[in-house]
Amino acid sequence: MTMDTLSREEKNQMLEEIAYFFKEEFELDLGIIRREAIFDFFQDNLAKYIYNRALDDAKRFYEKSASNMESDYYALYKD
Repeated sequence: MTMDTLSREEKNQMLEEIAYFFKEEFELDLGIIRREAIFDFFQDNLAKYIYNRALDDAKRFYEKSASNMESDYYALYKD
């Protein structure tokens, strides 16, 4: 899975955040090549798990909403 849908600005923002994190946490100044390597590592190794978790969360939300929909429907009936 790749994050090809990111705009150039979004990717650049993420690269800046990676640089900031490593500077603040480890006092390391990362060049663009290292930032890109770290970004690619996380994208290749974590993105699919995060994506799948988001799908699972959306499914649970939908299922809960769908079950509420039936009770909401019957609540509309008049006596």
